[in-house]
Amino acid sequence: MSKLTDVPKRILIGRALRSDRLGETLLPKRIALPVFASDPLSSVAYAPGEVLLVLSIAGVSAYHFSPWIAVAVVVLMFTVVASYRQNVHAYPSGGGDYEVANTNLGPRAGLTVASALLVDYVLTVAVSITSGIENLGSAVPFVVEHKVLCAVVVIVLLTLMNLRGVKESGKLFAIPTYVFVAGVFIMIAWGAFRGLVLNDTMRAPTSDYHIKAEHQGLAGFALVFLLLRAFSSGCAALTGVEAISNGVPAFRKPKSKNAASTLAAMGLLAVTMFCGIIALAMTTKVRMAENPATDLIHNGVPIGAGYVQNPVISQVAEAVFGKGSFLFIVLAAATALVLFLAANTAYNGFPLLGSILAQDRYLPRQLHTRGDRLAFSNGIVLLAGAATLLVVIYGADSTRLIQLYIVGVFVSFTLSQTGMVRHWNRHLRTERDPAKRSHMIRSRAINTFGAFFTGLVLVVVLVTKFTHGAWVALLGMVIFYATMSAIRKHYDRVAEEIAAPEGPSDDSVRPSRVHSVVLISKIHRPTLRALAYAKLMRSDTLEALSVNVDPAETKALREEWERRGITVPLKVLDSPYREITRPVIEYVKGLRRESPRDAVSVIIPEYVVGHWYEHLLHNQSALRLKGRLLFTPGVMVTSVPYQLESSEAAKQRARRRQDWNAPGAVRRGPAEERPKEPTTPKV
Repeated sequence: MSKLTDVPKRILIGRALRSDRLGETLLPKRIALPVFASDPLSSVAYAPGEVLLVLSIAGVSAYHFSPWIAVAVVVLMFTVVASYRQNVHAYPSGGGDYEVANTNLGPRAGLTVASALLVDYVLTVAVSITSGIENLGSAVPFVVEHKVLCAVVVIVLLTLMNLRGVKESGKLFAIPTYVFVAGVFIMIAWGAFRGLVLNDTMRAPTSDYHIKAEHQGLAGFALVFLLLRAFSSGCAALTGVEAISNGVPAFRKPKSKNAASTLAAMGLLAVTMFCGIIALAMTTKVRMAENPATDLIHNGVPIGAGYVQNPVISQVAEAVFGKGSFLFIVLAAATALVLFLAANTAYNGFPLLGSILAQDRYLPRQLHTRGDRLAFSNGIVLLAGAATLLVVIYGADSTRLIQLYIVGVFVSFTLSQTGMVRHWNRHLRTERDPAKRSHMIRSRAINTFGAFFTGLVLVVVLVTKFTHGAWVALLGMVIFYATMSAIRKHYDRVAEEIAAPEGPSDDSVRPSRVHSVVLISKIHRPTLRALAYAKLMRSDTLEALSVNVDPAETKALREEWERRGITVPLKVLDSPYREITRPVIEYVKGLRRESPRDAVSVIIPEYVVGHWYEHLLHNQSALRLKGRLLFTPGVMVTSVPYQLESSEAAKQRARRRQDWNAPGAVRRGPAEERPKEPTTPKV
């Protein structure tokens, strides 16, 4: 079975890597940027559209607020980036927000941050994949008709890529990410040149449409609430910023410096692209509506249900480059692809955070170990499973999924920056060097402003998005928090229960006697081997035990036992209901009741077979007995294996496969010249 599964595994994820090659998987900055920042970079493809969608509730007249909302998002982005640059220098071990909150605010705050981040990573995959599917679906009808299936297939492909290792997946994702960034910058530069230098009039395909306002003449609190909701939707551009602080160990040395530089580059690129797209959307008069079929008006009538509303970036690209042009097609393809790859930010953040939480005993320990390719394979598979479940439940609808988004990330932002303020306060109490104190005070000011600003945004997000689906994200956080707390309590309880005492205890005291019982059904080679092994153990008492299911077979067993002159006493248990497991269990428990300080050793002969299907035909009673005896204190179970011919044949087949080399797989040196044999002259 291991060989059967190993071949496809090697084909899909590659050969296993030694632990000492971990350094070879570390990332340079040019690869780390697309690996850890693909989410915030790609969010500029849908974040501007989310702003315009919310503003469209008040009609086209509300669009003039979009530049101010963009400015607020930019200020928030720079604040968060500056704050996280302090994090990566102060906590370079990779714990990120979780480590900051756990160290400075306590375990509960740390667990809250971890729950928020885990939920956000799952949503990152779901939202990115569904957004990419919808972008691709505008060109390929099959994708629209089978959205859920296509989204699941993409998740599976991304999972396989990441199982091959961080560095390999980073190289694969770098090209489309950089093509997307370059395409957006070319679009912004060419649009600015056409508008400012050539004075061309650029029009989006929806520029002639009108928007039917759901609420006209909004003012006062209603207008403020609408602007805050639009701002909270635009904050989707900040998702994934924290991934770099969680992934510092994956950077090449100097790790903190490289991570901080990557953060700065990511922030600058994301802000420039976001502002550029918003500016071009205003210039080309892009029109968006939450319900385009009824709210978009063309020539005095609603556009109708057959209309497909293209994203803002697609409409702007059509206005700047022209529909069907080479650059338009390249940017459209890169946008769809980079939205798929944006999920890679979560594929790197979730497993690493899961490993740290497993080390702290908040998640199963299997998440702490690296897989064959030195990636945290179990965490990658867990993330894929959770994202797939979410995509199926929400029907791969990004409009519904995005309402759940960014709640978790701002919870982690706020608690992390608050923790950093306490971090600097603690260090300032003991630091006496004026230069270092000045640096700490400046860093504390940055983190204080960051904590205040992100906390304010968190309140805005909760108020404006709670009824639109944010409550689901909060529920997910509560479930993660409760699950991790329960896991930690279990591990703590087990650790306390199995801790070795300092002085003598019942576990270290030698049992008074050892009573060995060999289970047999008939006399054959496995039985004789088990009896020989039991005699070698030199137990205080030794007996063979059989269950009387068929009287004729039991009688034949007794007769052969006596004929062979086996010195081990044979005890036969009656079983009127033809059960095997229960009489043995009751007998062993009876031995324990008679002498609680004695140890009972149950010895079971078992067959070793060579094919998986043969397991179905043998050892079933032994498996049931071992499973039941595990819950009986003071009882040890020993399996005595007997190798059948099929197991030996399987061993030889495995050895031949191991020794076999494909043609050309073995390098050989140059052929040596063979000495010529002496020739005898002809007579």
